[in-house]
Amino acid sequence: MTLLWTPTTVGAMQLPHRLAMAPMTRDRALPDGTPGPSAARYYAQRASLGLLITEGTQPSEDGQGYLLTPGLHTDEHVRGWREVADAVHAEGGHLVVQLMHAGRLSHPDNTPHGRQSVAPSAIASGTQMFTAEGMKDAPEPRALTTDEVRATVDDFRQAARRAVDAGIDAVEIHGANGYLVQQFLAEASNARTDEYGGSPSARAQFAIQVVRAVVDEIGAARTAIRISPAPAEGGVDHAGIDEGETSREVYRHLIAGIAPLRPAYLHVMHHGDDAFLKEIRELWPTTLIVNRPGRDRDTIADDVDAGLADVVSIGARALANPDLAHRLRTGADLNEPDRASFFGGGDEGYVDYPALTTS
Repeated sequence: MTLLWTPTTVGAMQLPHRLAMAPMTRDRALPDGTPGPSAARYYAQRASLGLLITEGTQPSEDGQGYLLTPGLHTDEHVRGWREVADAVHAEGGHLVVQLMHAGRLSHPDNTPHGRQSVAPSAIASGTQMFTAEGMKDAPEPRALTTDEVRATVDDFRQAARRAVDAGIDAVEIHGANGYLVQQFLAEASNARTDEYGGSPSARAQFAIQVVRAVVDEIGAARTAIRISPAPAEGGVDHAGIDEGETSREVYRHLIAGIAPLRPAYLHVMHHGDDAFLKEIRELWPTTLIVNRPGRDRDTIADDVDAGLADVVSIGARALANPDLAHRLRTGADLNEPDRASFFGGGDEGYVDYPALTTS
């Protein structure tokens, strides 16, 4: 029997198996950033996955990048997330909120204050962002001052406190996919000359300080981070970052800086550099979650069985199959994800996917 179906402990969370739901933006929050009216139902439907990582949630107004994404920086946000957490817990699941600051990938049209986006440096991503008026070029951001960088660290800390106040089990700091934390890590987007830029060690400092601040605020057992090291051969990703071989050193500094804190888990979005994944596995002291895009049901357990991961996270398949764990375990057919309804809209393609079981 594959190890996928054996119980495990992640932080303080007792999980029935080694599957988790990956974070997926759905763009269905209210305009003020409060989770939408069907959010509690959406997450509760998928509680049998055990560990649910939410859509990216901005820790501040400046952190918003997309239309209708949720936040965790007001009392109303806390009340909205408490309904979600209570619904998930009632179904036996655990909820981890992903704290995501979009940085230079944002567009002023999508934020409540309409301000210029902020980033480590005034370097445009060269990408586009969807707005209410269609696709627009992501404009050149404003470089954060050193004091503003420190204030942004505190934004993450305060958002983590609000998450716990809402009854959420843990927070995952989004350090992947070209958003603000990764923008500090990447030389292509970080040309700073202060303590947060230059050497790989300095470029890792923002991420390290965010993790440390969250650990200090809510404890290591409630703290996690997601990263997405580039493949060794490089290649520009959707966020305009091309690091390749040079990214390995900054991630080594990052892991060395946060591993002694023993966060609940490290979540790796894996782009195919198996040698570096093995190195991360050796360096990381607690749970390692791996998300390997394109994995099919026949290979879904491979990383766990090979000892490269303790848990695997699933994206679109979890979106389309509320009872994904049951379907995989029994060999039942899977619902196909409707990509046209991934982002925005109402309940269609959100809470209306059929389930075979409620267990």
